[in-house]
Amino acid sequence: MTGQNDSSVVEFILLGFSHLPELQVHMFGAFLVIYLVTLTGNATIVTVILLDHSLHISMYLFLQNLSVVEASFSTAIMPEMLVVLTTEKATISFGGCFAQMYFILLFGGTECFLLGAMAYDRFAAICHPLSYPVIMSKRIFVKLAMCSWVMGIMTATVEVTWMLSFPFCGPSKINHISCESPAVLELACADTFLFEVYSFTGTILIVMVPFLLILLSYTRILFTILRMPSTTGRQKAFSTCASHLTSVTLFYGTACMSYLQPKSKYSEDTKKLMSLAYSLLTPLLNPLIYSLRNKEMKRAVVKLWERKVVFLLGEKPFRIWKPPKETLP
Repeated sequence: MTGQNDSSVVEFILLGFSHLPELQVHMFGAFLVIYLVTLTGNATIVTVILLDHSLHISMYLFLQNLSVVEASFSTAIMPEMLVVLTTEKATISFGGCFAQMYFILLFGGTECFLLGAMAYDRFAAICHPLSYPVIMSKRIFVKLAMCSWVMGIMTATVEVTWMLSFPFCGPSKINHISCESPAVLELACADTFLFEVYSFTGTILIVMVPFLLILLSYTRILFTILRMPSTTGRQKAFSTCASHLTSVTLFYGTACMSYLQPKSKYSEDTKKLMSLAYSLLTPLLNPLIYSLRNKEMKRAVVKLWERKVVFLLGEKPFRIWKPPKETLP
């Protein structure tokens, strides 16, 4: 393989949706709002869990990690995409492009493993409630969370380092919304067959190992729920798992269509839309899915808001006065 020094390309041109100039202004407004809502929602989850000590259990600490990943993943893509939508010829430096690629792979890989760890956590809580504090102790949680981040870092480091070894001698136009590895790889001036085999195999492992863990966990959870005698208990267990399953479906469905698709199956516009699905929708819906369906999260948000009101007003929150009950003679 040829070294990076042989590359003549010093910057790339991100085409994005430049062939639809009449829509770019509207897309900019919509994407900006989505990005701001995404940051606000995920930052709220991180802050609420950090400040509310009753939520310092593995289920919510995993959710806190997931929110950090979602906000970071969106930040790795959205600012550059907004620049692309407001510039006729959006350029990104060679180093900047590969830096963006690195963070997309890092946060995407970390999210895969985090979703698998969250499924195991739900399995332990529902199928082994009595021994749950031992199975998911603080030490086990730290190991699973750290493992998810380390695997994401390793995946990104290996893939980006290998891609940097290819020469890029032109063309320099990336027909995509960001510097994702499949789009950039098409511009390499070398035989990339071996890398494509590695990348495809690595993606299957990164996606399928956590997915199989999720599938196995929820199969066991389903059988456990069906054996519960209480209807209320079954409904509570289903409600607890529904949020996580929604996130899994959104993320894995759109990511698999983007990274495990045959080259000629979809048009370039379709690929861009699928990329938008997991880079925009999943980080946006994550705080809505978990906060709206979780009573503890809603209670913690209200509690935090009341504290903020008290701090700003410098007095106790307003309550309706009720006369004391009179003692009967």
